[in-house]
Amino acid sequence: MKKSFVLILVISVVLSSCVSKKKYTELEGNFNSKNQELVDTKADLMKCRIESESKVASLEQQVQDLRSDKEKTLEYVDNLTVLSKSASDNIKETLAQMGKKDEYIQHVQKAMTRKDSINLALGFQLKSVLKDGFNDEDIQVDVEKTVVYISIADKLLFKSGSATISSDAKRVLGKVADVISAQKDLEVMVEGYTDNKPISTAGIKDNWDLSVKRATSVIRVLQNDFNIVPERLIAAGRSEYKPLETNDTVEGRARNRRTRIVLMPQLEQFFDLLEQKVN
Repeated sequence: MKKSFVLILVISVVLSSCVSKKKYTELEGNFNSKNQELVDTKADLMKCRIESESKVASLEQQVQDLRSDKEKTLEYVDNLTVLSKSASDNIKETLAQMGKKDEYIQHVQKAMTRKDSINLALGFQLKSVLKDGFNDEDIQVDVEKTVVYISIADKLLFKSGSATISSDAKRVLGKVADVISAQKDLEVMVEGYTDNKPISTAGIKDNWDLSVKRATSVIRVLQNDFNIVPERLIAAGRSEYKPLETNDTVEGRARNRRTRIVLMPQLEQFFDLLEQKVN
């Protein structure tokens, strides 16, 4: 009986010892976990402190910058308040001059619009009188801003390689002359153009010579046959250097051989128009 009691006591002690060790291990694990949390919390606290100090320093610098800007602004205001009356008058005068320039620009635009309208009407008139009896590709009328262009194929005016006006050419030039005569404020420039085929005859040295002689022949017809005053006439030669199309084809060379009559406003008339008072 005594031996049994002792055995039971030994077993109880052993069991009691096993439970305490397991509990100890659990408590030790909790301790280590809490200790790590404490370390992490201290680290986060230190980080927040550093960031807070940095933000405070930044805000202090911003406050200092704002104070500096305020002082500069006050200084600028003080400088503005001491502007002299003379400086103020100069500003007013400058503004007045700018207003006059704007008014003049509007006047110029109005004059240009008026001249453009006149030339559009002139171009329409030329197209109307020239469309009867002639192919569209042989006579072309274009209006560009203050200038009217009449391009006439050379086959209507000259024989090949010649600067002599053909008999049929005067029918074309007569219609153009009627329009020119009705517009007394226009100058008339006649330009001769050739293809790039070389030419050299007894009376014509090269394409420069041919283009100028053809322009001069048209000028003489306008002056002598249709009484266009010579003071309004200008003769010019362009030779082969302003082609409309390639000179590598028969059709292209035919297009490039042409005479162009340019109707331009006389500069004196145009300046008179600009000098008129604005209504």
